[in-house]
Amino acid sequence: MTRPVTIITGQFGDVPSDKLFAVLQKIGYDGVELACGTEHFDVRRCLHDPNYWPMKRAQLQKYGLKCWAISNHCVGQAVCDLLDQRNLDVIPADLRGATYDETWKNCAEAMKDAARAAKMIGATVVTGFTGSSIWRYLYSFPPVPQVQCDDAYEQAVSDALANGQDPLKIDWIRAGFELFAERWNPILDAFDECGVKFALEVHPTEIAFDLWSAETALDYVNGRRAFGFNFDPSHLLWQQVDPVKFIRHFSDRIYHVHMKDVALQLDGDNGLLGSHLPFGSPKRGWEFRSLGRGHVNFEEIIRALNDIDYEGPLSVEWEDQRMDRWFGAAESYEYVKRVDFPKNVDVVFDAQFAK
Repeated sequence: MTRPVTIITGQFGDVPSDKLFAVLQKIGYDGVELACGTEHFDVRRCLHDPNYWPMKRAQLQKYGLKCWAISNHCVGQAVCDLLDQRNLDVIPADLRGATYDETWKNCAEAMKDAARAAKMIGATVVTGFTGSSIWRYLYSFPPVPQVQCDDAYEQAVSDALANGQDPLKIDWIRAGFELFAERWNPILDAFDECGVKFALEVHPTEIAFDLWSAETALDYVNGRRAFGFNFDPSHLLWQQVDPVKFIRHFSDRIYHVHMKDVALQLDGDNGLLGSHLPFGSPKRGWEFRSLGRGHVNFEEIIRALNDIDYEGPLSVEWEDQRMDRWFGAAESYEYVKRVDFPKNVDVVFDAQFAK
């Protein structure tokens, strides 16, 4: 049995649900990954208005759509980010506090509510971001204080405490991961209580953006089962990280899958850091593409997902600045249906010759 094909609704956030769902039904989608903070799904109304979920459920049923996961990326981003106006522009107005400290705390509570809302509607996963207080230190100059050896770190902490100094200042990177764990463990407690998983989309600007930072993030929350990954190959490939190796490395932590393509456009004039050019510029070193039009090897990804027995949805995340989105949504659905195939479970092909 092949996996359900869904689409995340965030890139269609300006389209009313009825219009969007009708088009998706016509295309053939099995369901939607509802984007919180849009008209498509309101977490607060879901929890506090007894009429909201029955209404939304009836709307989904009208168009033959199901929901296995909800997305709350922008709110999750604000939990660990060094907040600025960019964050305020993309989170719901009622989460914007009088101070940035109040804002991240509001967003942390909203992420807990997302877990509760997911449980209420029968979704098993909330996809999203965590934010990161240390992303800006990606390139370490001026040199970022960092201790490379655990033994040296313990000694440095001891010395700092003895001298009345703040031990967090001796290793800023470790402090960033500790802050992530401090802020996200209480959120993950709520996910545990609800029996819902949080799937971090490994992505630049997050606490985990490649394989090794994902492993470190997992270590800092002590490998708790509520925390895993929303696998999105597009963010890995342009960094030169092998998406298939990521699947195999985290075979028990792939809680959700985004189907998104990316094209490398390195021509000797540009680079991987984007040159401060907007998406859609042909001068960029890489750019997201509609499925099948980039450089992601989805054939091998499907084989790897089969090998780890992933049975969840394949959720299209359509982002191609130079293509009409309705055209892209339709062709992406057809592409996923064509590339996905079920796992062979009981036939050894060369054993058949003896018969």
